[in-house]
Amino acid sequence: MGTCAICLGTTEANRDYHEACVESLFGTAVLPAIDVSLGELHKIAVKMAGKMSISGVQEKVSLKLSSDKRRLIVAATGGRYILKPESSRFSALPQNEHLAMRLASLVGIEVPSFGLLRLRDESLSYVVKRFDRSDDGAKLRVEDFCQLAAKPLRDKYSGSAELLVRCLRQYASEPLVQVRGLYKLLLFGWWVANGDMHLKNFSLLIGPDGIRRLAPAYDLVCTKLVIPDDSLALPVGGKTKNLTLRNWLDFAEYCMLPAKAAKRIIDQQIEALEPSLKLISDSFLSDEMKTEFQAIIRDTTATLTGRSHHGWHR
Repeated sequence: MGTCAICLGTTEANRDYHEACVESLFGTAVLPAIDVSLGELHKIAVKMAGKMSISGVQEKVSLKLSSDKRRLIVAATGGRYILKPESSRFSALPQNEHLAMRLASLVGIEVPSFGLLRLRDESLSYVVKRFDRSDDGAKLRVEDFCQLAAKPLRDKYSGSAELLVRCLRQYASEPLVQVRGLYKLLLFGWWVANGDMHLKNFSLLIGPDGIRRLAPAYDLVCTKLVIPDDSLALPVGGKTKNLTLRNWLDFAEYCMLPAKAAKRIIDQQIEALEPSLKLISDSFLSDEMKTEFQAIIRDTTATLTGRSHHGWHR
């Protein structure tokens, strides 16, 4: 038996993907080929730096499908996919992001289509379909929260969860609905120990209909796996460490979420523990990282149930 490198479900022997999963990501049941190595991708990423509308520390390469959908080819413009190869700075980032995004999907957070691909040298890369393109390839307008808060790029870590809420209240078409989605995403980010949820990692997506809504989640990782003493990028209630259930309930009040709605979101995150432990076990992380990730979410879940004094402090 194998493991699907898209959904992490069980596959038949010697198969790395479910056909349905490949179809959902690429629009074809046959996995498109990508005939490059990790070293070649790093060189391409360096050349592309500054040419793509994607920023961040991790190297990224823009790709599109060939006309026959049999190959993924590098595309400086008109790309429909972003590929993130293994990093020289942090270990297993593609596997980490793939798992974190799969865990987000498990609790009902909207995510784009994504998966893992093996390069020519068998190294793994994370691939995600761009959500800022319509079905016909037209570019959709996206504004990250650094822009919405009128802050320069260098200040992307200068903000708070409350600032995100205020931006949504000011700019989203349906603020109450969108703030609820933001609360869920922030809670999840803390739950998986993602210390890199800064202002540029949240965006408003403006659809063809003009509706402004929270963009699908992106750049989700468990930073604590590679930076053991990491803390939240944006404080919640003034805190970036040792958050408690009370902090999350107080933040729900700031978000103007009804108590029952906040409780449902928190309970859903608690109930996700067991299926999440299995997803981690089935992931492409090393056994050591799997054990650490499982310990992290057991700890944060205990905090939400009130059985722990502090969360994310191991």
